[in-house]
Amino acid sequence: MTTAVATKKALLDNGGYVYDFIHMLYFNRDTKKAFSVEFVEDNPPEVLERSLREPSNTQRWEFYVRNPLSESVRRKVEAALG
Repeated sequence: MTTAVATKKALLDNGGYVYDFIHMLYFNRDTKKAFSVEFVEDNPPEVLERSLREPSNTQRWEFYVRNPLSESVRRKVEAALG
């Protein structure tokens, strides 16, 4: 495991993020943030850490993804995540 991968995994683990195999997302219900595998893989640890630290709007899920989700997909994923 490379240092960058280990760092990203530690950031997600320490932030209380859980992996959803169905949607291929790391999510945290308390912060209502979800990170796609692609987002995590494509960005350096510093970008992931900055995104994790951004204030969250716990009224609606915030998705960090490579390509924006359509509204219908967003609703389905939000329903699945709770």
